[in-house]
Amino acid sequence: MDGLVTSILENYKEYPIISNIDSENHLNREVIIEILENVRKVLFPGYFSQKKLSGDSVKYYVGDLLEDIQYNLTKQVKKALKYVSGDSLSEKEAREKAEKITEQFLKRIPDIRCMLAKDVQAAYDGDPAAYNTDEVIFSYPGVFAISVNRIAHELFLLGVPMIPRIMTEYAHNLTGIDIHPGATIGEYFFIDHGTGVVVGETTTIGNNVKIYQGVTLGALSTRGGQSLRSTRRHPTLKDNVTVYSGASILGGETVIGEGAVIGSNAFITSSVPDQTRVSIKNPELKFKVRGSVQTQELGQEGFFDRTEND
Repeated sequence: MDGLVTSILENYKEYPIISNIDSENHLNREVIIEILENVRKVLFPGYFSQKKLSGDSVKYYVGDLLEDIQYNLTKQVKKALKYVSGDSLSEKEAREKAEKITEQFLKRIPDIRCMLAKDVQAAYDGDPAAYNTDEVIFSYPGVFAISVNRIAHELFLLGVPMIPRIMTEYAHNLTGIDIHPGATIGEYFFIDHGTGVVVGETTTIGNNVKIYQGVTLGALSTRGGQSLRSTRRHPTLKDNVTVYSGASILGGETVIGEGAVIGSNAFITSSVPDQTRVSIKNPELKFKVRGSVQTQELGQEGFFDRTEND
């Protein structure tokens, strides 16, 4: 066993990129997730707490949550700032900056709630299977992923490193929906079903946009790696756009015009004008039925049939 320990320790020295030893600014992922969940409790009072809230108790409940968030978030933001800045930022400077960032973030909570109220309404309005908005808040993975993104995006805008991405990857792990915290998303946004959705860092999404499962809003190529940092790589979707399942919209120069509808499995790398419907060529299915082959082409109004000899 001693020999194995020695071998592993030598391996730590050989590959320090995946070791985090003797770090004074080690981020705590569990604490960051706890912060996130407490923020969600403030954003959706009465939904995710074990206590039954009343009008008399909610003030104290929210106050306790905010104190906890303020303490832990300040501590984690300070660590993140020091981690990326090193000696260029003193302990005092990092602490003061973290305190200011946390204060600014907490002041944005009412604005985040306004956005989320519209997102919840969009999910309810857009899904005939939804019985009420409570069901949407409790159970819809798209709403959960959007909620986390709204929180993480504000921290991203405030210049907080690492923490926003930890938050959105937590949501990604639970829902299969991958939204980078840098993505700019407008009001009344709805992701239906959600699994497999990817929204890249420099994506811009307008108001009243609806996307379905398996949609990718991505980059044309990432072969340039870190050299592409800070460049616009992902598409823009203007207001009132709908993107159906499996569609891929790629590239920083790609703009999907207002009111456009992108059909399932479409692969788009150039801009689409306003009020345009885009779909792939109608599929053709063949069925062998005892001595003949029946071909059915699925069109907009239904099936078009023709029969061929086998």
